Amino acid sequence: MKKLTANRGGVAKRGSVSGGSVGGWKPAQRRSAFVAAKAVGSYVPKLTQKAFEKFGFSTAALLTDWAVIAGEQLAAATLPERVKWPRGAAPADGVAGESHSGATLVLRVDPSRALDVEYKTAQIIERINSYFGYRAVSALRLLQAPVEPPAKKAAPVASPRAATATLADVDPLSAALARYEACMLAAAKTA
Repeated sequence: MKKLTANRGGVAKRGSVSGGSVGGWKPAQRRSAFVAAKAVGSYVPKLTQKAFEKFGFSTAALLTDWAVIAGEQLAAATLPERVKWPRGAAPADGVAGESHSGATLVLRVDPSRALDVEYKTAQIIERINSYFGYRAVSALRLLQAPVEPPAKKAAPVASPRAATATLADVDPLSAALARYEACMLAAAKTA
């Protein structure tokens, strides 16, 4: 039995009954052209994976979360340099949890804190392994070299009103602009 069914454009055509509709006609289903936006940060691991694997990092989390893993004080004096996997234990597909023996982490240490870090080696290895949930690191090798301090957050920018208030005392034009700005801000708040 042949009935009319709708194609993509909404135009009725003859064909077999696909059931469920009155009179054999179905309204056209349009596909949405909307594509969900992705955060730029979601692309970073895939883009940087090859560069990190060159230095033995199967995942960037050891570098990006080093302050969380080691603690703020220890992270200020240390920096992961590279990860050395034993022969045959380096994961081929980037999943580091599949190897049975852990890697050796080469850690750059500020020379003045090297002895302190040497005493805390077992604690650092324990923190790394508990963070990843498997035996990622089994040994730690220290490299005494200067460590750049982590980037500090930018100082808060002074508000333009504070700057114009100091200029208003010196220049009459700046005083007039400051009054105009205050009026515009007051008008924006009431509107």
